[in-house]
Amino acid sequence: MEDPETITQAIANNVRAQRSHRGLTLDALAARSGVSRGMLVQVEQGRTNPSVSTLTRIASALGVTLARLVEVADVPVVRVVEPADVVTFAQGDVKARLLVGADSPMILELWDWRLAPGEHHDGDSHPPGTREMLTVLAGELTLTVYGRSHVVRTDAAVLFAADRPHRYANNGDEELRLIMAVAEPREAPDQ
Repeated sequence: MEDPETITQAIANNVRAQRSHRGLTLDALAARSGVSRGMLVQVEQGRTNPSVSTLTRIASALGVTLARLVEVADVPVVRVVEPADVVTFAQGDVKARLLVGADSPMILELWDWRLAPGEHHDGDSHPPGTREMLTVLAGELTLTVYGRSHVVRTDAAVLFAADRPHRYANNGDEELRLIMAVAEPREAPDQ
């Protein structure tokens, strides 16, 4: 498993490289992503451990997967991700593991989420056309999309438009575990 400092440096290098490749200034990336210029400077200098939401906004603005931003090495033609190499984001009793991702021909990410009873995660609106599919492995998910809630029980699956605000909540008494795939159009919209 990569140590946190190695991942922080990989994020710094990858964000800087992706921004430079697209010819974006820090101000332009800040405007596209909604992440402050100061935060972007800290990320690119490896001085902060950004949240999943911050990294998702940066990745969307750059038109790459979150996986691309946290990669420690280049992706080969075939990539097997060992359990020790999976990047985990934790916020209290919410844990999200980015299992694998790709950014060509479309942006795809595969996630393993765990939420303790009473916990929730608010997802930012993704770029237009983004879809999420998930299946509940254990527990019961209360999925709220654009203000409307849906209960997704163990072994059920759901597909939804993730280009609007959404929330994953565990209103039950046991841990919630779900596997999620995110599919985002390759082209980042101009903002």
